[in-house]
Formats: sequence, C-alpha cells, structure tokens
Amino acid sequence: MSRARRSPRMLVLALACVMLGAAAEWRRAAITGATAREPRLAVKPVAGAAKMPRLVPRSSQRIPMPDGVPAAHASALTVLPSGELLAFWWAGSRESAPDVSLYLARWADGRWSSAQKVVDRAGLGRQLGFGVRRIGNPSAWVGPDGRVHVFMVATGLGGWAAARVVQLESADAARSFTVRRVLPLTPLADTSVLVRTNPVGLDDGGWLLPAYFELRNKYPMVVSFDADGAPRWLSRIGRSTTALQPALLPVSGTELRAVMRDIGPSHRVQQAVSHDAGRHWEDVAPLDLPNRDDSVAALRLANGGYVLLHNDTLPGGSPRQWLRLSTSADAQAWTPALDVQRGNAGDEFSYPSVQQLGRQLHVTYTAQRQAIGHQVYDIEDGEGAP
Repeated sequence: MSRARRSPRMLVLALACVMLGAAAEWRRAAITGATAREPRLAVKPVAGAAKMPRLVPRSSQRIPMPDGVPAAHASALTVLPSGELLAFWWAGSRESAPDVSLYLARWADGRWSSAQKVVDRAGLGRQLGFGVRRIGNPSAWVGPDGRVHVFMVATGLGGWAAARVVQLESADAARSFTVRRVLPLTPLADTSVLVRTNPVGLDDGGWLLPAYFELRNKYPMVVSFDADGAPRWLSRIGRSTTALQPALLPVSGTELRAVMRDIGPSHRVQQAVSHDAGRHWEDVAPLDLPNRDDSVAALRLANGGYVLLHNDTLPGGSPRQWLRLSTSADAQAWTPALDVQRGNAGDEFSYPSVQQLGRQLHVTYTAQRQAIGHQVYDIEDGEGAP
C-alpha cells in the first residue's frame, strides 16, 4: 500500500487515540465530582510504632491446574469471612487464546482445592450481550456483606487497549457468579481500562479499586465503590505516563500510597501519594527498588508493617527471572527481605498477589506461564519504624 493511501488512515487512528484519551480525562473529572462525602481508608490503629515484618518461609507449592490446560497467568487473592483463601487466575492454551477461562481455587486446612472454572468467553459474552474475544487479568474483593466481587479484563474487537472491566458478583461464597456490570469508566464504549491488583477498604464499607488506562496516554487510576458495590467516583493517580498497574498501600485514614509498574527509563518502582484517601494525587520520586516493566503487589499488614513484591534483575539476566519480597515499617523506606523465586535467564516468576491470613502471609505468582505458584510465610514482628 502506498504512503499516500496509508497516511490518512494513520491520521484518523492518531486522532481517535487523542479523542479517547481526552474523553477518558473528561469522564474522570465528571465522575470525581459525583459525591460530596470525603472517603476515609479503613485503617485499624496499631498499638505503638509499626513493626518491620520478619517473614519465615513455611511452605511452597503450586495451585492445581485444570486438566489439559498448559498456560496460566495473573493471579488475584482474596479472603472470605470464613477465613477461606480464594485465588483467581486465567488459564488456557496461551494468552489471548479462544480457550482462555477464568478459574478459581480455594485454600483451606492447608491445601488447595481443584480448579473451578468461573467463566469462559462464550459464557461471559452471553451474559454481557456482546462477543468476547479475550479474557485477562482479574482483581478480587470481598465486600462487608460477604459478597465476592471479581473485576476482570475482557475485550471485544482489538487487543488489550480495547479492554473493558467487567464486574462479576457472587452471593454464595464464590460458588457461582453473575455479571453485574461493565464498569462505566470512559465515554467511548468504556474501553481501554484494565485492572491488575486488589482493592483496599474504606471506612464506610466501600473500597478503592486500582486500575489503569492503556491507550496512547497511559496512566494509573483509582475507582471508588460504595458498600453495595456500585462505582461512585474515579481519579487519576498523579500525572505520570510511565507508570501502570498501581498497588495501593493505606498509611492512615487519609494517606494512601500507590506503588506502580515502571514502563519508562528509570527501571525502578514508581510511586505517588494521596493525602485525601485517593481523591487527589501527587507524583513522588521512584523507590530505590528495581522494576523493569513488570507488575508489583503490595499489602499493609495487621501489625502496621508493609510488604512489596517486585521483580529484581541480575547482570546479564532477564527482567522476570527474580521475584523478591521487600518489607517496610512506614511504606517509604524499603528493605529487600527474601527471594520468592530466583531462576535462570529466560525464566518467568511474575504478576504476584499477596494476602494476610492470620499470622501467615500468602503469595501467589505466575510460575513459568505454566501454573500459579504459592508461597506461605509466617509473620513475625521485627524492629519498629525509625
């Protein structure tokens, strides 16, 4: 095809990208003013100074895969009121393949159940009323009423930049799910928004879901939900266009920090801070922790300490061969604590998720794109914050 014929098409595509980015910003501003109530984070007070957590490895295993399914990626953890741990992930023959489905397994009494299919492309399409081409990242949350909410990425036509976020809901402890809605995040068919990491709770029973805008003007964002699971406002996280897939760390009722995947040249974990529980954000300097374009996961522990999972790099190695767990007493100064997995060049241990269950820390992650790995650590209190 000649350049003369190709240029107008490229101009139209570029114009569409600009319009979509602008429209997403407009939708963000419009929804942000939808409620007058200032949210507060559900942060339990800790007696004395927050403790730097010390983690002791307890066990290592893989979540059982469905029979005959060779590929798995992007796990998400959440905990039921009963104390049962749930893991969600997608699995199929390969990423974006027609047979990719969302799966679930349960951890109880020290073992995983067999994998249960939550939804596939055909079933999701029937509930949505339009065709689904790809199934992607899940994020999971259990509301104050015990309902399980799964936010999952799904596309119609196009690639991940055409993704929508679908909200699934279960009222029977994740034994069955129904589609509640496609999240209304952009005015142009609600496309180009994805999720990856888990929400954090608000003091009114609602929660904040981290998300990110993917097309052209890439940026992280956060979506607020009420206690019934309805979206009420959203906000862009900072002004950076080189940070994606935010993970949220509540520090107080109002202070919230976001740590993020770096898609720019710094190769360090990006971060931003909010002093009004996620309404407004400012960029801050990257952490002194490596990140070469890979997802992170983070969690505030019951003792007030923090953990952060990120991929470190080795000289001559590959970006996702070394998954590390770093700890902090204040969510600002971080110390590498232990290796979750350290492989050879070309290996992949990535896209982690993390949850606390009693005095144990549970970490899941993509293991070689073949399964979901699972590590359990005992949590012991270390030194207090400086």
